[in-house]
Amino acid sequence: MEEYLVPTDYGEDEFIEKKSRFIGRIWPVETEEEALERIQQMKKQHYDATHNCWAYIIKDGAVRFSDDGEPGGTAGMPMMQVLQREGLSNVVCVVTRYFGGILLGAGGLVRAYTKGTKIAVDAAGKSMKRIWSVLYVPCPYNFYERMKLEVAAFGGIIRDTQFGAEVELEILLPQAESTPFLDRLIDMSAGTIEGMETGQEYRAFPVTE
Repeated sequence: MEEYLVPTDYGEDEFIEKKSRFIGRIWPVETEEEALERIQQMKKQHYDATHNCWAYIIKDGAVRFSDDGEPGGTAGMPMMQVLQREGLSNVVCVVTRYFGGILLGAGGLVRAYTKGTKIAVDAAGKSMKRIWSVLYVPCPYNFYERMKLEVAAFGGIIRDTQFGAEVELEILLPQAESTPFLDRLIDMSAGTIEGMETGQEYRAFPVTE
């Protein structure tokens, strides 16, 4: 199964540029139909807006964008380029503009729609969809802080922590990192910490950059 980036959640942000109000919104979607539904939802919600420009990318599917009345190449394409640079799939973005009476020019529009998309991406966050190995790792309390650093170093996530006679961790790691991580635990603890893989999941989890 492939791994790819998706928006973590719905994201929204806005800014004013020469009295024009730009509102950037982004959603994770699974199908083109869902993307088009989001676009229509924004057109209805902001029926009084000057423009509702959009772009979407469906994994192994449609890749489309619209300037929605803005000069050709000044809105939809710059929005699409942001989504592509961010490496996102299964995503739809709508940037709504309320015209403020001052023309921005082609370069100004490109910059504005680029910014509107980027701030929406930043508001939503990004998640990596991939196969994750689920590990159970019990460790002594004096190794707990070190464990958190090691999990982060291998690109993992501590999903659950139980405090009893020792600390019991449920950890998710990228599939390829599971064996190297378990080997690392044995090495760093002189064999006192041993974990085990309990399963695998194909899903998205937030990533930090």
